[in-house]
Order: sequence, then structure tokens, then C-alpha cells
Amino acid sequence: MKKLHIILSIMCMCLSSCRGQIPTDRASCQNPEFDKKVANMLNFSVKTVNSSTVKAMNDVVILDARERSEYDISHLPNAIFIGYRNFNKEILSPISKDKTIVVYCSIGYRSEKIGEKLRKLGFIDVNNLYGSIFEWVNEGNEVMDKNGQPTLKVHTYNKAWSKWVDNKNIEKIW
Repeated sequence: MKKLHIILSIMCMCLSSCRGQIPTDRASCQNPEFDKKVANMLNFSVKTVNSSTVKAMNDVVILDARERSEYDISHLPNAIFIGYRNFNKEILSPISKDKTIVVYCSIGYRSEKIGEKLRKLGFIDVNNLYGSIFEWVNEGNEVMDKNGQPTLKVHTYNKAWSKWVDNKNIEKIW
């Protein structure tokens, strides 16, 4: 029984360390609980950036890695829909491989996966918006609807995830 306990303890340590250490030089979210949730969801395989960094960037391509229904409710200004389940790499054909790219989704998990694909396709400067659209609106930044008009609606993926949008001005849709 003692050997089994030791083996299980070693396995647990190995599994928890497989995810890797959370970088100390990463972006962060305002809400400490949300920040912890996001940090534990990511592998940090793609550089993370925060909203203020994205807003200060010039000549950047912003890609939305959610589903079309989420994008249509709201998206970051000038964002291009690229999808997640039906990732459409053809959209990337006019974009130079050395162009700065920021990918986002709801919290950063799906955008990290798309960021990994972009890097495999040869894109050099790929960034993941940490906390993604949830943190973007939590900080009071503007989002646009499918007609390019400002909106206060955000698709929160589902009811459970909607708790991470804590901006009281936002109408949560799922």
C-alpha cells in the first residue's frame, strides 16, 4: 500500500509539472481569480500581451479565434474572423509572415492554439491577448458588432464562463 501511495504521489507531481511553470513576465488580468483561471488554462507556448499593449501597437493584424456566432455578437475593432473549429488559413494569404499578429478568443485558450498553428505556418511575431475579449471589455474597451457598430454585448461562450465578464455595462450572450 505504501508503494502504491509513493507511485501515485510521483505521478501527480509529474502531471502537475508537465504543464510547465507560469511565466512571471506574462500579461495579467485585473481580477486575481480570473487571472489565476487564465494562467492555469494556458501553456504559454505563444507570447502573451495585455490590452494596453495591443492598443498601443501600430500596423497589427488582430485575429478572432472564436466561432462565427461569437464574432457576430461582438469582436475587437478591426478584428478579422479566423475561426477555431473551422480554422481558415486562407484568410492569412495576403498577410506577410513578419507582420505583428494578435490572436484572441474568450479568455486566451483557443487563441493560444491558433497562435501555435500560425507559428507552424511560418508567422514570426504572434501574440496571444491574455484574458482575451473578456479582459478587453472588463477594462472598458470598445467592441463592435457584425455591422461594425459599437456594442455592449459580448458572447460569453456559455453561462458558466460568463461570470468572468465582470464589467456591469456588458450584456452577456451565450
